[in-house]
This record gives sequence, C-alpha cells and structure tokens, in this order.
Amino acid sequence: MKRTVAAFVVVIALAGLAVAGDLEGTSYGKGVTITEPTPIATLLAKPDGFVGQQVRVDGVITGVCEKRGCWMQVTDQETGQGIRIKVEDGVIVFPMESMGHRAAAEGMFEAVKLTPEQVAARAEAAKKAAEGAAAAAGEPCEKAGEPAVKAGCGAPVQNDTIYLIRGTGAVIQS
Repeated sequence: MKRTVAAFVVVIALAGLAVAGDLEGTSYGKGVTITEPTPIATLLAKPDGFVGQQVRVDGVITGVCEKRGCWMQVTDQETGQGIRIKVEDGVIVFPMESMGHRAAAEGMFEAVKLTPEQVAARAEAAKKAAEGAAAAAGEPCEKAGEPAVKAGCGAPVQNDTIYLIRGTGAVIQS
C-alpha cells in the first residue's frame, strides 16, 4: 500500500512538472492558470459554444501589434489556424521580439460582430494591401470607438465576426 501511494505521489509530481515545464518563460499580466489548453481549431470550428468562457490556447506567436503591443496572434503549427489575443492598451505589452516564440495565453473568448461599413472598409484595405498601397502612417486601422478597434487591427474575420480572446495573461517562452 505504501509503495502504491508513493508511486501515485511521484506520478502526480511528475505530471505537475510536465505542465509547469510547458509554461516556463516570461509571464505577462496574470500569467496562465488554466491547465488544459483548448485547441484553436476547436474554438474556430464551433466558436459560439465558447463565447463568454475563459479559455487557454497554446501555439507560436505569428503576429504582434507594432504600435502598442496590445495584441498577439497565436497560431497552431499543426493546423495553421490562429487566434488573436487582445489586451487592454498599456496594461499588458507584448514585445515584437516574441514573434516566432511559443506561447500560452488565456482570457475570455469573445465574438465582435462587424458592421456592414466595417466589412466594406476591411475589404477595401485588403484590396489596397494586395495592390501594394501602404496605409497612412500613424492612422488607426478602424474608427475610434468602433468594436473592431477593441479587437486589434487586422484581426481575422469569420462570417463578419471577429473571434478573439480578451487576454488576461500569457507566458512566452524565450
């Protein structure tokens, strides 16, 4: 019986180290407290089932806000699908140097419905970008106060809706 209990304690301790080992790095905000990540593909396949829930995602950082560090894009390397982690401006700042690093991030999963005007503006911006025209320096990508601004510039859109995680914390590996 003592051997069984001792073996159980060792297994639990090693499992704890494995989880902690996955999260070694620099913490931002409240760090990461949710132990199990939700696959990004699962979030995006049935997003309405996750809206309003606290979730954790793991992946590689494939984008960071160049102006304020107020968002990062976390992408699953196996599926190529990504999700935007948007934080309050100035509260958490993701460094540009984190591009290409592994990260775990958590927060509230949200849906931001775009207006028809925002959808049209995004289509026009995408057309200009494809033609090689650069956006005016220093101008916001959306009008101030509109929902898409709070989602982060250029966040991916699915069915006229931006799905994102309103980030409360992250751990970025060095």
